Amino acid sequence: MLNKGITMADLPVHTIVFEILTRVPAKDVGRSKSVCKQWYALLSTQDFVRMHCSRSLVSSNQRVLLIDDLTCSVHPIIFQSNDYGPSSIVTFPFHHHNNDVSILSHLNGLLCVCLNHTYELLLWNPTTTAFKHLSTPDSHGFYINNPDAIGLYVDADDDYKVLHITRRSGVLGVYVYSREVDSWRNIPFITRQEYLSPHFNWSAGTFCGGTLYFTVCECWVGGTNVVICFDVNSEHFKEISFPPVPSTGMVQGVLVNVKNELHMFASTGMFEMTIDLWTLQGDYWIKVLSCPPIPPISLSLWCDITHYVTNGNWFVMTKLGKLFTIEMDVKPFECFYPVTWFRGFKGAVFVETIVSPSI
Repeated sequence: MLNKGITMADLPVHTIVFEILTRVPAKDVGRSKSVCKQWYALLSTQDFVRMHCSRSLVSSNQRVLLIDDLTCSVHPIIFQSNDYGPSSIVTFPFHHHNNDVSILSHLNGLLCVCLNHTYELLLWNPTTTAFKHLSTPDSHGFYINNPDAIGLYVDADDDYKVLHITRRSGVLGVYVYSREVDSWRNIPFITRQEYLSPHFNWSAGTFCGGTLYFTVCECWVGGTNVVICFDVNSEHFKEISFPPVPSTGMVQGVLVNVKNELHMFASTGMFEMTIDLWTLQGDYWIKVLSCPPIPPISLSLWCDITHYVTNGNWFVMTKLGKLFTIEMDVKPFECFYPVTWFRGFKGAVFVETIVSPSI
């Protein structure tokens, strides 16, 4: 932003270029790099990437990526009709078998994905097509569905990192990958032994306010449900309680970052589901709203549900289309905020940025 009394004519050319191009779409930045060597150097700096990313985190830059057995497609979101726009086909830039790619986490335009046939982890920017293999010869960076959990985050030094929690034969392992140093390391984490059981489902991590949050839910009626918090700068863990929801049916909590405040869609029930929206204040949950009981949903759809909140309405959608709409009597949010039910392996909502998976 220019100070009062300063015009564009008073600024150096590179400052003007910087201010303009940090506001253009990510794909246009890529094309602009070919203009000249000076532009390529400027647009490749971390300062430029950081500023462009912060200015790209708006609703108009959000896209829905969907993977099926035959194609991978990217759709814009049409806010007027709350639906997907015309798709464009995406070709995976890495080797895969029949689209066996699972999306585990996403942040600032980067997706952390797993190649199911090899269990390898990758960071991938679907906008720039750049990717980085995270698996190493010493067995780091290999993901197994259900026992493992993944969280993608940025620390105070602007280093993108992946937290990988493993549960193998009752033994807990916690590993951090750093984009800056391109390596994995182990960090300590002591938790209750029962959480290592396969009866507990660990969610993917949700990054909010310098902390990664995981729901840990026991897979039967009346089971234990907690939230595990990981401070990304101190690298310390702690446990907080779940919202006080009825335990008369299956309980599932889905976390979402709304304007840097943590929210949870907490569902309870069996044949009819009740979903409440909660927000975290300190270490305690405050209920924001409740929705009417939802008619029975087939399990095949239930596991793929994604929630979107925009313009005062709350949409629960699957990759097949909109399932139902709830009007909310609360202050409208400004854009779509996605959450995937269980683990939305075959879809994600991401923002188009030029953030690179490697340095």
